[in-house]
Amino acid sequence: MAATSLPLREPQSNAGLTLGLAALVALGAAMGVGLVFGELESLWVSLAIIACIAVLYDFRAGAVMAILLLPLSESSVFPHALFGITGLNPFNLLLAASLASFLLHGRVKAAGAFVPKPLLWLYIVPLVLAGLMGSRHAEEIAPVLYDNMAIHFLDAPGYLRDVVFKPMLTVLTALLIGAAVARSKKPERFLVAIGFSIAAICLLSIWYVVRSGMSLQELADVHSREFFAGIGMHSNSLGRLCAVGYAMLLFGWAESRDRAFRLACLAGMALVVVALTLTFSRGAFVGFFIVNALFFLWRFNAKTAALVLLAGVAVIVAAPEQVFERISMGFETGDLNEISAGRIDTIWLPVLPEIWKSPLIGQGLGSTMWSDAMRHGLMLEVTHPHNAYLEALLDVGVVGLGILLAYFWHVWKQFRALGSNAFLTPEMRGFYQGSAAGLLSFLVTGFAGSSLAPLPETAFLWMAIGMMYGQLARRPATSEERVAPQAGRLAGRSVPSAGVGG
Repeated sequence: MAATSLPLREPQSNAGLTLGLAALVALGAAMGVGLVFGELESLWVSLAIIACIAVLYDFRAGAVMAILLLPLSESSVFPHALFGITGLNPFNLLLAASLASFLLHGRVKAAGAFVPKPLLWLYIVPLVLAGLMGSRHAEEIAPVLYDNMAIHFLDAPGYLRDVVFKPMLTVLTALLIGAAVARSKKPERFLVAIGFSIAAICLLSIWYVVRSGMSLQELADVHSREFFAGIGMHSNSLGRLCAVGYAMLLFGWAESRDRAFRLACLAGMALVVVALTLTFSRGAFVGFFIVNALFFLWRFNAKTAALVLLAGVAVIVAAPEQVFERISMGFETGDLNEISAGRIDTIWLPVLPEIWKSPLIGQGLGSTMWSDAMRHGLMLEVTHPHNAYLEALLDVGVVGLGILLAYFWHVWKQFRALGSNAFLTPEMRGFYQGSAAGLLSFLVTGFAGSSLAPLPETAFLWMAIGMMYGQLARRPATSEERVAPQAGRLAGRSVPSAGVGG
């Protein structure tokens, strides 16, 4: 119909179209048969295939779906294996299809710049080398960790799969987000997907609490720290995740002048505060306080002071008494071990001697699992020491810890620079300001948990890192670079542009 004239000869048979239609019919029939025999698992596979088709058309669709699914990918509502095949799940299929689409659609030349050098050399390489080193100790891991289902592997391949490869999928997600942002006309649209992602994990946790029928007193009990294990997360992990999401929403709300965006941020913050409170995680409460303190310091004026004062009074009045009981746990007796929830005597002190076995480069990722204290039953049966910096000293040594901290210093500087970049929209500036506050909150609360390696609780932080790299790939030229082409044209000669490519 779009042709300007009729062809001079009869068109040849369109075999490609015929085969394509036949393939779609076969796919539909296979999905129908699969749903009959495989039930829910086949439904997930069918949805994953449909998503992959969209992703193969444009890999940016995969980046958006990855943003929505990343925090939920570790929850119990999301399948972790299909048809008994470990690693075969919709999220992994989505990432594989997105990466393939990125490489196939004329992006092979750009693949060399896909991984930024600071991320590669200051983060990925040290962790992968530590993982390879730790794989030699996989069979030395204390059997009790497998017996109580804290781990799901017994050999080196399983160790590499769960301890090295699986966490790096979070980094791959960030890289795909960065590539998508670098090739989007309006990268601020990705903030909508991040907002939905924050709301989804908060609604899931609130729904889980309401459905359980547990009282606030029961949730605040020290023995209820594993309550959210039913949705695949620990209370402290969920709380820290919420604290970072809250920081992004808070600073985005403050910077934006768009009424709809501000209302959406306020609604999101309300959800986050409720979900964070229900975790009764003291680390999350500390992170929440740090974010609000940074908001006050970085945006200090009479209006901000009034808002912070008003919000502080509202929190004190509205917060249930169990929150204050949880925060003050152990302060009455002054017992540091009680304040640390037993970490000092039952985890930190028993594993300290392990540092001296290899102080410079550590013993490999997850070295707590095969430590003498763990193998001899001298500490709690945990897979990590509940201190991000102690874990780094044990796993990658002093050298590795310094390299990882150098990477996060690099991220901090870029967040702060983008948060004050006049070329960005107010919403994007607020997002990066909140990301910087969330990063600092994460690093401080890491003294009582978490890890410097990728974890589900750092999902929002890695989304921000991906957005950051995408933004840097599309940042505008300097004033001198913008003037040069104009001067060249005035002189009647061409001057090549120095703009940054994708």
